[in-house]
Amino acid sequence: MSIALLYERSETDETGIKLTAQDMGIELTFVPFRKIALTISKNGFSAKTRGKDYTNTFKDVAVALNRAQSKNRRLQAGYLMEMLGKKTINSSQIEFTCYSKLRTLLHFWADGIPIPKTVYVPCDTTDTLKDGREIHNEIDIANLLQKEIALDQGIVVKPDAGTHGKGAILSHNRDQLVASIQKTKPSIINPVGVTAQELVEKWFYDLRIIAYKEKGKPAVCHPVALARGGFKDFRTNTYLGNTVFDAKIPLPLQELAVKCGKALANDSEAWMFALDAMVNVGENKTVPDTEIQTDLEKAAAEFEKIRKVKQDENRLRNFPNWNTKLEAAFQTYMSTESYKKIKSIIDESIEKNKKAVVFHEANSCPEFWEHTRLIAGINVAVPLLKGAQSLI
Repeated sequence: MSIALLYERSETDETGIKLTAQDMGIELTFVPFRKIALTISKNGFSAKTRGKDYTNTFKDVAVALNRAQSKNRRLQAGYLMEMLGKKTINSSQIEFTCYSKLRTLLHFWADGIPIPKTVYVPCDTTDTLKDGREIHNEIDIANLLQKEIALDQGIVVKPDAGTHGKGAILSHNRDQLVASIQKTKPSIINPVGVTAQELVEKWFYDLRIIAYKEKGKPAVCHPVALARGGFKDFRTNTYLGNTVFDAKIPLPLQELAVKCGKALANDSEAWMFALDAMVNVGENKTVPDTEIQTDLEKAAAEFEKIRKVKQDENRLRNFPNWNTKLEAAFQTYMSTESYKKIKSIIDESIEKNKKAVVFHEANSCPEFWEHTRLIAGINVAVPLLKGAQSLI
């Protein structure tokens, strides 16, 4: 029985998994899920592309690494594999939970894990009657949100299934809030209603923390986080132009991250999460903003050299050569004085505010080969593959 890498298209993460499997002596089966026609009938099950029959491939799979990038496609893939009697990392139940920010937060909240204050209003902004007339609910929704979250501190309206900060809107006054609610329409990333959170005063950075488990072993939190930093936007996501740093995770925070993983995994024997957390620094800053802005700008300028390497169109044609260039670029970036200074400030801030951390999201299929591997120092492919091995 084999381990399958189920994916949509081969990008750097998938190529990294293949390379890591080779280094570990693991033979992977590759399943290009997006291009396969899956048939169920009285005659059984078949899986075929235009040029290849994957039916026996599916039969031989014991465990699948579900790396479909589309959340909806990943949900379908996970459930299908499990109905065929296969195990997956992560399980379809985990995918269902992580698909939704609200469902994720409910699991955290039920287990006593600190989260940002969150309000969910199931009502859509506009209801259309049978005769075509529209009823607008923006004002009522805004009133409900303001009853629970102080507007002067900031209210963030965000799509329930959004990624990379897409669609998250910050409001500081009534007009902004009503306008942000009006923009929240039913969609694939926001199926129904309005989700809003208090603005967490996280200073200039947030954290991505890796937690994982193999069958028969205790859950683990990697002791170094990926800190995403910058003053460009209240969303510190790197897709919005922010830079990345490594950050030490104090033991109590590592334990809390493991608790997050267990809350999401339920009874799953092997799992993997990238947990997003914010340190509610507030006024408890270790240095003035002006003292770090120059170093952040210098770090961002150095990071641009990494972005140029990442954008190389030949990266998949000659992956080993590209990977060597990428590693060298990260080493140069991390050796700069500006990087070291910002990292030191982040480490001190986390230690000082370790009791003020809130968890707000979990990614069940994290990108890892570039930032997480080379900054936080963990090749996620290793625990993924070991987790799959443990299930056979």
